[in-house]
Amino acid sequence: MNVVVCGISHKSASVDLRGKISFAPETVIQVLQDARSILNIQEVALLSTCNRTEIYLYGKVTDIQIITWLSMIKGAELIMLKDCFYSYRDQKAVRHLMRVASGLDSVILGEPQIFGQIKSAYSVGREAGTVSTMLNRVFQLAFSAAKRVRSETAIGKNPVSVAYASVNLASQIFANLKDVHALLIGAGETIDLVAKHLREQHIGKITVANRTLSRAQELVEEYAAEAILLADIPDFLHRADIVISSTASQLPILGKGAVESALKKRKHKPLFMVDVAVPRDIESEVEELSDVYLYTVDDLEEVVRDNMKARTSAASLAESIIDQEGQKWSKQYRALAAVDTIRAFRSSIESIRDAEIEKALTALDRGQNSEDVINMLARNLTNKLLHKPTTRLKQASEEGRDDAINATKDLFDLNKNEH
Repeated sequence: MNVVVCGISHKSASVDLRGKISFAPETVIQVLQDARSILNIQEVALLSTCNRTEIYLYGKVTDIQIITWLSMIKGAELIMLKDCFYSYRDQKAVRHLMRVASGLDSVILGEPQIFGQIKSAYSVGREAGTVSTMLNRVFQLAFSAAKRVRSETAIGKNPVSVAYASVNLASQIFANLKDVHALLIGAGETIDLVAKHLREQHIGKITVANRTLSRAQELVEEYAAEAILLADIPDFLHRADIVISSTASQLPILGKGAVESALKKRKHKPLFMVDVAVPRDIESEVEELSDVYLYTVDDLEEVVRDNMKARTSAASLAESIIDQEGQKWSKQYRALAAVDTIRAFRSSIESIRDAEIEKALTALDRGQNSEDVINMLARNLTNKLLHKPTTRLKQASEEGRDDAINATKDLFDLNKNEH
């Protein structure tokens, strides 16, 4: 089949390596088109989130070819990639994608955001012209499985996500959020969810910092917040008690110096920070500062463990749904495998038919009796169509291969003639 799913994730690689291997959204279309050419494959799609970078391929390609290409374009050491790189093929590849789309392979079991991210990866692949027949079937099956898991199990009923985990951690550190000021950096889906959860926890004040004020303004209006530019953060930082950052920046937004300056203005009043971006928005050196509590996406797995208990029982039911959908794929693939045989069979029969029709028409042109010509056409067609099958059946019988005899009876519905 040659369907491959491969990459790195939160289960196999550190946040720093995941950051190095991540792809900026604006580069993905070109990366896909280059990958198809360089790896000499038919189809390819790419998913790049804070928790995983996965490549979905259709074509004859080895793991080492993929790893070498990834290492080359991202400037990562080959040995480091090999240590955390995973690869699934054909049936296992399809099953893995279904599990990812359903949130069964996420840091937070059943988190819903990944489904939208995979749909986006599929759409970008279609836009790039690198996703067509085979991967389209694979993605559609994954979407179907994810929708079934979402509707038939309780795995997504509790609001657990990276955003929720961030707010949950903040509520554990601050006894009362009513007097707390939160600075949210970025204006994407994660920050939107963070703002929503903070409002539900009756946060005192929210400020949203973004590269442009227009997108931040949407959150401002929805959550009664205020907006500032990223460039204003150093002057504003000392006013925030909570900082939660999630941008698509390839470089850190906050450095150790800016945070150190803010702490002096705060007279070393503790600052709680959560960096859910990959690559990091907040320099890792900030952890060295006293009075700063900095958490990354990897830290959140520990924080949300208690929240996952309610979803554990639903996961087993979800896995059974994945198994059912995987069986559907097996049936579809087996049907696809027969297509080439059917096409070749029809072509062979039509070739014999066309040759015999041409002979019959020639005979009619010569003035031969039409009834004789029709009988000759029917006889020749019958003989030529039956010649190879009867020869093979006699050979199978001589060799004691009853399977071929029984398959022929089943194929042409001959069993009823035995009664």
